[in-house]
Amino acid sequence: MPGRDEPDKQQILSRADLQEMARRMALLSEHSLRELYQRAHRDCAIINSRTFPAPRSIQELVQAWKQLRMRRR
Repeated sequence: MPGRDEPDKQQILSRADLQEMARRMALLSEHSLRELYQRAHRDCAIINSRTFPAPRSIQELVQAWKQLRMRRR
């Protein structure tokens, strides 16, 4: 059961929530952002045909990827 401050992983984040997530990620060091990306990537792994990643996990992976990509430019 998620804590009060931890959103349900099955919940799809709103546009405002995604913008806040991107803002928080932008403040991370590159090392921390890479660790976050790697964790999100593991969370999104499809282990068997019955287990699919939660929507929030996919959104977190995409936001971390976008932040890493922006830093390469």
